[in-house]
Amino acid sequence: MRLQDKVALVTGAATGIGKAIATRFAQEGAAVVIDYVGPDEPARQAADAICGGNGRAIAVKADVTKPDEVDQLVKETVAKWGGLDILVNNAGVEYKMPFLETPIETWHKVIAVDLTGPWICAQRAAKRMVEQGRGGRIVNISSVHEDLPMPTNSPYCAAKGGLRMLMRTISVELAPHKITVNNIGPGAIDTPMDAPLKQHPDEMKQLLAEIPLGRMGQPEEVAELAAYLASDAAAYVTGSTFFIDGGMLRFSGSL
Repeated sequence: MRLQDKVALVTGAATGIGKAIATRFAQEGAAVVIDYVGPDEPARQAADAICGGNGRAIAVKADVTKPDEVDQLVKETVAKWGGLDILVNNAGVEYKMPFLETPIETWHKVIAVDLTGPWICAQRAAKRMVEQGRGGRIVNISSVHEDLPMPTNSPYCAAKGGLRMLMRTISVELAPHKITVNNIGPGAIDTPMDAPLKQHPDEMKQLLAEIPLGRMGQPEEVAELAAYLASDAAAYVTGSTFFIDGGMLRFSGSL
């Protein structure tokens, strides 16, 4: 098991990609903390499912945009499992609307969750990793839209573009401490966030036409990539984004 005896904190892990990552990490031997906001039940169910499969997991409620709550999240992680080796910044939101109609409140919300949150969590986690002196892994769930424009989604694209440069910058700063930092850039993944697409066949057909492999990705496929980046096998991998998009970035605009 690639993550045996490691402790992993995954933000926004009650559903979707985060849940798949937490589940995969537990299968690989890690003790997992499922961070969440909102209703308790989905996160508790995710943790119970992991424990039911002989894994180790707890659910802890914390808003990644609030430094005090992130401090408490790290504190509870260390108190429960004895340390912190892996952080996955997965929590995210998006609200699609035309740029000219986007309220400033929407901008602030998306930037807070999708960019400021990862900054806070990475800083707090990295401080703990430095204190421990055994290195660590930080994996950010970014998007193809850190590179690819998406009209009607300007705050989200700006946040993901910022996350790319955050990753690149802190990967250099944290390298002397043997802490690696990388992004995963998913394309269209079959998660609750993308569920509305299935209700509009024409939009789904258009989306699939932009993906050379002709299908949406699955959360478990993203989780497999995250497990590699969190493992010792990726000890020499830092400062890069790894796109998992069925070829979407390479095909976009090629006709």
